[in-house]
Amino acid sequence: MTRYLWWLAGAALVALPFVYRSPYPLHILVIILIWSFAYTSWSVMGRFGLVSLGHGGFMGVGAYVTALAWNYGHVSPWVGVPLAVAASAALAVVVAYPCFRFRITGHYFALVTLALSGIVLQVITATRDYTGGSLGYTPERYQGGSSLWAFQFGDKTTWYLIALAVWAAGLYVWNRVDRSMLRYALEAISEDEDAAAATGVHVTAEKLKITVLSATMTALAGALYCQYQMFISPDTVSGISVSLQMVFAVVVGGIYVSLGPTIGAVITILLAEILRIGFGTRAVGWDNLVYGVLLILFIIFLPKGIVGSLLDLRRRLRWTSS
Repeated sequence: MTRYLWWLAGAALVALPFVYRSPYPLHILVIILIWSFAYTSWSVMGRFGLVSLGHGGFMGVGAYVTALAWNYGHVSPWVGVPLAVAASAALAVVVAYPCFRFRITGHYFALVTLALSGIVLQVITATRDYTGGSLGYTPERYQGGSSLWAFQFGDKTTWYLIALAVWAAGLYVWNRVDRSMLRYALEAISEDEDAAAATGVHVTAEKLKITVLSATMTALAGALYCQYQMFISPDTVSGISVSLQMVFAVVVGGIYVSLGPTIGAVITILLAEILRIGFGTRAVGWDNLVYGVLLILFIIFLPKGIVGSLLDLRRRLRWTSS
């Protein structure tokens, strides 16, 4: 019965843009789906105790490499996006391998990734002659902004279906990892690295696998966001604030549940929109303040997030009724 409900929900999501065509709600849904995929990408890695505060850097690499390759090299995003993903994978290996090889874990690993996020932000800002710096960067429009070759579409319905497919792929990857031997290896590593190594787990290789997977997915989210918005800036796709936003959304939604990051995306995007519409420029930066307060409250009172807590409640009710 549950399987049929999932198929029914999927069919309803696919049919939605053909039934309801209002541009603004569709725009919000596209943004939610893209950020849901980005948050899911972080959760793939973060749920195993590998707390990264540098995923804003990977997202920035995905967005800027795609845009720069298109503007300066006339490289189609069909080639530029894989290049951006490969660049992000290489960056993840360069940063993560020494950390895992020399047992830099916990708070120290989080600080290393935090530095990575800041470095990417500074590089983008410092090379303003090419990236536009803090003023932002706009990919060139091709044929009026509607071209399959340039991966540019003016129709919200097309972008909604693309974002929906990518979001569904992110959930698929999350669940595949959850059901794989990699999950058990990483859980053993998070409990005790020495014990895991003693049982035959290659600690460095397993941690590096999940880090590269998470980084490449995040870079794809950045590239997709760039192609949809046709404008990127360091503050929106890279840097520490983006990394912290990912952590907040996943913790609030539920880090150990596949749909947790999606619920977190709904909350973060709607909160930002409400503040923007209700208060305008007076509310600049308020969303980060609210995120911080809510993050503390959720860590104290709902450590499993909204979805995780609801699932726990359902299990308790079933146990009581039986």
